[in-house]
Amino acid sequence: MIQLTLDTQVSDIVTALPQSADLFRNLRIDYCCGGKIALKEAAEQRELNPEEVLKKIHAIEAKRETRNSLEPSSFGSKTLVAHIQEKYHANLCEELPMLAPYITKVARVHGENHPHLLRVQEIFKTLRAELIEHTEDEDKNVFPLLLEFLENPTSELKERVKPHVFELEEEHDNAGRLLHELREITDNFTPPETACGTYRLVYARLEQLEKETFEHVHLENNVLFDRVRELI
Repeated sequence: MIQLTLDTQVSDIVTALPQSADLFRNLRIDYCCGGKIALKEAAEQRELNPEEVLKKIHAIEAKRETRNSLEPSSFGSKTLVAHIQEKYHANLCEELPMLAPYITKVARVHGENHPHLLRVQEIFKTLRAELIEHTEDEDKNVFPLLLEFLENPTSELKERVKPHVFELEEEHDNAGRLLHELREITDNFTPPETACGTYRLVYARLEQLEKETFEHVHLENNVLFDRVRELI
């Protein structure tokens, strides 16, 4: 990743760190059509302190790096569950509502000439609802039960755990199918050459969503659930 400084162009910052678009949007700094200027100049145009804006960008960058720096497969089960919740569940709760307005805007502005974007919007709406419901169920109901079973694998708990693991894996498969369709209809998340900054941002963040969802599912299916299956 490039080093982000006051001289880095706003558009390049968003390309390197897509989540920074949310900050620029809140600060009303144009990262799209007017993004080909240095961060310092862009901040000064909005009468903002450039150093303070850069500090916020570095905080976003540090948060992402922290989430990506851990090796979770060797964690104990409680730590693994906490890691899944902190890195993936919390991130979904942040990212999905933030991404939704960009997808709506791109579908509205470009959907007539690029009709696949209307399907992108439909898939995202379905995926968002399913992932939020899925993670809330895991946090409130399933994960506490799985941890209880892993600590004390009684026959009673085994019967309660079995259907949950099967159901969650089915939901994971469905999310995978939706993400696969997104990748297909967006030509591997490759925007057209004439795409505006928001259009490119949507594709970049959808690709990041796919990457993190696959990592998330891998840890659950192939690490956490495997531990459960060994005791069933």
